[in-house]
Amino acid sequence: MGGDDHPRSAFGAPPRGGDAGGPAEPDPRRLLGKTEAVLRVDGLNQYYGGSHILRNLGFEARLGEVTVVLGRNGVGKTTLLKSLMGVVPVKTGSVVFDGGDITKATSYDRVRRGIGYVPQGREIFGRLTVEENLRMGLASKPGGTPIPTELFELFPVLRQMINRRGGDLSGGQQQQLAIARALAAGPKLLMLDEPTEGIQPSIIKDIGRVIRMLADRGTMAIVLVEQYYDFAAELADQYLVMERGEIIQRGLGADMEADGVRKKMSI
Repeated sequence: MGGDDHPRSAFGAPPRGGDAGGPAEPDPRRLLGKTEAVLRVDGLNQYYGGSHILRNLGFEARLGEVTVVLGRNGVGKTTLLKSLMGVVPVKTGSVVFDGGDITKATSYDRVRRGIGYVPQGREIFGRLTVEENLRMGLASKPGGTPIPTELFELFPVLRQMINRRGGDLSGGQQQQLAIARALAAGPKLLMLDEPTEGIQPSIIKDIGRVIRMLADRGTMAIVLVEQYYDFAAELADQYLVMERGEIIQRGLGADMEADGVRKKMSI
């Protein structure tokens, strides 16, 4: 089935801010804590063998906000996302999503409940077409659920490439496909692991625009693991800095420069 055959399906409500010409809203990055916390992580610990990888982590991710997790390689950022997604089991601590404890839930159940995950390295199915990859994102939905048309509005190149195999796409196109696949089921929480890695600047800009637009609708929380400081700072409503498996600093995205986060990332 080609892209034009898919019916429209929007993710949540229209962007915040009311009708055109209405009063401008204050910077949402100054309203931290004013919206619903859809994800609550408390006392999270993770081990690999004898190594203590995640150390008593705790934070919240709220609807309408981008929570950026920063840190150098090897500090536990990817392990954190894998733990939140159920890819690796949590040793101690709790993960509450949308009011329900999912600490012991399977990855499939987390997807069914409304969590979308874009892993580092994209992990698309190279031998499947773009359309087939997108349908994989609907695996938790009833059979026959259509691919949301909005995915092609967010990433127009996917409509053009609908019958092309995923392995034939460029790295940037594959990243857009991976994000669209995670969005297909209409998640309430979207987690992305370094989506700018190895991507050309023009596509990084497009991905940032999509992330900001999705968050501004107020119906989705976004957790973004990133090492590219400027991309992270532009999107962050709140930030967390990790070092040796711990969160050593946190604050408002608007304060990252003043808080010296760039310097910490460059050390």
